Amino acid sequence: MTLVAGVDSSTQSCKVVIREVSTGRLVRQGRAAHPGGTEVHPAHWWAALLRAVEEAGGLDDVAAISVAGQQHGMVCLDESGHVVRDALLWNDTRSAGAAADLVAELGGPTAWAEAVGSVPVASFTVTKLRWLAEHEPDNARRTAAVCLPHDWLTWRLAGALALPFPSWADAPPPPLDLLVTDRGDASGTGYWSPATGAYRTDLLKSAFGAVPLLPRVLGPVADAVSGGGPMRIAPGTGDNMAAALGVGARPGDVVVSIGTSGTAFAISDTPTADPSGAVAGFADATGRFLPLVCTLNAARVMDAAARLTGVDLDRLGELALQAPPGADGLTLVPYLEGERTPNLPAATGSVHGLTLATATPAHLARAAIEGMLCGLADALDALAVTPERVLLIGGGARSEAVRRIAPTVFGRPVLAPPPGEYVADGAAYQAAWLLDGEVHWSSRSPAVHEADPVPAIRARYAATRPHILDRTP
Repeated sequence: MTLVAGVDSSTQSCKVVIREVSTGRLVRQGRAAHPGGTEVHPAHWWAALLRAVEEAGGLDDVAAISVAGQQHGMVCLDESGHVVRDALLWNDTRSAGAAADLVAELGGPTAWAEAVGSVPVASFTVTKLRWLAEHEPDNARRTAAVCLPHDWLTWRLAGALALPFPSWADAPPPPLDLLVTDRGDASGTGYWSPATGAYRTDLLKSAFGAVPLLPRVLGPVADAVSGGGPMRIAPGTGDNMAAALGVGARPGDVVVSIGTSGTAFAISDTPTADPSGAVAGFADATGRFLPLVCTLNAARVMDAAARLTGVDLDRLGELALQAPPGADGLTLVPYLEGERTPNLPAATGSVHGLTLATATPAHLARAAIEGMLCGLADALDALAVTPERVLLIGGGARSEAVRRIAPTVFGRPVLAPPPGEYVADGAAYQAAWLLDGEVHWSSRSPAVHEADPVPAIRARYAATRPHILDRTP
C-alpha cells in the first residue's frame, strides 16, 4: 500500500493527512495550532508541522508529500537562509498605503491587471515588500531571497528529509537555490504573470528597489522538489488552489470557502484580468486558471458573534435558526478586520436596524451569519459567471445554520460536500499525482441545500455597507 501526505499550513493551524494513493482512503491525520496575529515567525509553522506529523504517526511509510499554505505572506531570508523578520501574513493590512502607491505608479488598476492579472491590495506580497523597503530599510537590505509560506515549508522539508524524523527540528536551512514554488501560489505575489508564466522582476524592482532571489516555479505534475531522502516532494500550492483539487472542482463550478478568509473562485481555461481589482486572476494547480474573489471576514465573524452572545459556535447556529430570515431588519456589516472586497482596509464592522425587538441573541446570531454570507454573495457576483454548481466548503460550512441560510442569501441551491480537510486533501492529491500521473479518487456526493431566496437580506446589506472602493489606508 503506497501512501502520500498532504499538508495544510493555514493561518490558524497545520493539518496533515495521510492517504492511500490508489483509493484516496484516509489512513491517519494530525493537527497543531499556529500562534495568532498578522505577523508570525516561520519557525512556528515548522514546529507546528513537526507536531502534526508526529500526531499523524510519522512519515516513514510515506512515498510523497505536498504542502499547501496560506497565500500572499512575505517571508524574507538573508544570504544564509535565516529569517530576516517575522513574516507578514495575508491579513496584515499595514501595507494598504503601499498598495495604493504601487497602483498609481504603474498608471492605474488596468495596467496591473494586464501585467499580472490582479490589482494589488494590502494582502499581496509585492505591497508588503514596498512597506518593508520604506519602513524597515535595514531589513530590506538584508533580504537575499523572498518566498511564500508554502515555499518556505517545502524548502525546509527539502533540507530535512535526509535526516531521521526526530532530527528535523534541528535541521539547518538548506541552500537558497532549493527554493521552489508553483504557478498557483506565485500568482498571488503581484510579480508573477499567470498569462505569460513568468516573473515580472521589473515590477518587483520598482516596488522593492532590488530583485532578491525568487523561488523557481515548478510545473503542476512533472516536477518534483530536489531534496534528500527517499520521499518525493511535490511543488505544493496555495490553499485555495489545493482546496479546488481536494473538493474535485471542475470547469463550471464555483467554490465558496468559509475559513479565516472567505473566498469564491471558479475553474477557468483562460486567464482573467479584472481592472476593477475585485477579481484576482490567479493560476490554479493543474495548468488552468482560478479567478478568485476574497473577503477578509468569514468564519471569524461567527467567532466574534459567539463571544458577544456568550455561547459556543454550535449554540450560535441554533440561535440563528430561531430568528426569521432577514433577522427582522437587523443587519450586520462584518468588516471586523477592514475588508479586501470591497477594498476598505481601515473599515470597521457596524450593526443597523437595532430595536428593542431585534436586541436578542438570536437576531444578532442570524444577522452575523447573514452578513458574512452577503459578503460572499457579493464575491460570487463579482466573478460574473453563471455556475453550474456552487460548492460550500471550509470550517464555517460545517455549521448547519450556514448551510441552511446560504441559499436564502445566494438565491440558489448550494452543495455542501461532506466535512473534510479539503486543502490538505488537495495537497495529498497533488502528491499522488506526482507519483502516478493520474489520480482516480472517488468522492462522496455533496448534500444539496435549498431554500426560498430572500432578496431583502442583500438589499438591506447593500444599503448599509460602504460603497466606495477606498484605496487609501
